[in-house]
Amino acid sequence: MENKIKIVDSIMGSGKTSWAIQYMNEADGNQKFIYITPFLSEVQRIKSAVKNHVFYEPVNKGKGKLDSLKKLILNEKNIVSTHALFQTADDEMMELIRASNYTLILDEVMSVVEEYPLNNDDFKLLIDNEMIYIDKHDGTVHWNDESKYQDTKYDELKMVCKTENLIYFENTILFWTFPVEVFKSFKQVYVLTYLFEAQEQRYYYDMHQLNYSYKAVARTVDGVYTLVNHEEKDPYNKEQIKSLINIYEGNLNSIGDNPNSLSLSWYGKNALLLKKMKKNISTYFKNNTRTSSQLNMWTCYKVYRGELKDKGYSGTSKRPCFVAHNARATNDYQHKQALAYVISRFMKPHKYKFFRSKGIEVNQDLWALSELLQWIWRSRIRTGKPVNLYIPSKRMRTILKDYLDSDK
Repeated sequence: MENKIKIVDSIMGSGKTSWAIQYMNEADGNQKFIYITPFLSEVQRIKSAVKNHVFYEPVNKGKGKLDSLKKLILNEKNIVSTHALFQTADDEMMELIRASNYTLILDEVMSVVEEYPLNNDDFKLLIDNEMIYIDKHDGTVHWNDESKYQDTKYDELKMVCKTENLIYFENTILFWTFPVEVFKSFKQVYVLTYLFEAQEQRYYYDMHQLNYSYKAVARTVDGVYTLVNHEEKDPYNKEQIKSLINIYEGNLNSIGDNPNSLSLSWYGKNALLLKKMKKNISTYFKNNTRTSSQLNMWTCYKVYRGELKDKGYSGTSKRPCFVAHNARATNDYQHKQALAYVISRFMKPHKYKFFRSKGIEVNQDLWALSELLQWIWRSRIRTGKPVNLYIPSKRMRTILKDYLDSDK
């Protein structure tokens, strides 16, 4: 039997969303869809682009959006919504999906493993009052239905515990994991992404021993999109991609020469070098690309955004220059032509160790490459136009160059 989870793994701009819209338009009335995307703007795009089916989005009325989503599933409507709402799925929603034979189309991978925000004192209080207990074998946190404290301010935690998706790791940190049964509840699942092998959702699938197969989008001469086996896809023209990315080589790169330069921990330890980085970004846009603010796009770790922004690339609320380093699946910045990526990405140490503890090998460089490419492809390169790129981290620059020089 073919795996019901299909990873549509094709480079950004290759037509994954276009294929999905075509697929939904061609489906008969008996096939029902839930389309999940990171952005509200994409919700509206799907609602208007799929002509042959009416799509509904959950509304924040009555008991809230999750309840609205459940009612739409109960009434077997085609649904489009965001990652943020989908992440709140509970047992009741899983049962509704399972009973309704839905197809899930997930536009870009989700955050499926996160640190759970509970301070140590609250956690100790819950343990001491026997409201929760921890499975010594795998660290799963369980709610104790026999304790005398049931109606408390910890109702959200109680719900998470009851779905067995909270894990206590190394006696220091709580991890929330997305309920894997959600993916099992669908008739079929399509995940639209690129370099899935490097992403957290792949590590999560492997951790839960979910089977999946790789597909790719191909386009016929008459403009029709089709899915092919991944090994049969047309090879990406790396020379053409390489010709569109003008990587800065010069003295402004010296700040990122060391292997751990520009990591999150580096930023926290180098206040004076942050001022140097701010000057470097300003110099790059002012003297090297000589572009106006509206054409500039840059990123750093969000917590340091205020310390690094300057008037030449601060932008406005309607014309932002700062684009989050984890941005995906948005076309809002496809006019940007001068880019500054001034960080070196590493998976958070506890998360890295968490996956390793489950027997999952994590490729840090490939993960960082995946994140970097997604960010670059928010710019006008997705429309086939050239971009200038300042990427001072020697590590990140080398990873990108090696990718562009490879035949994979």
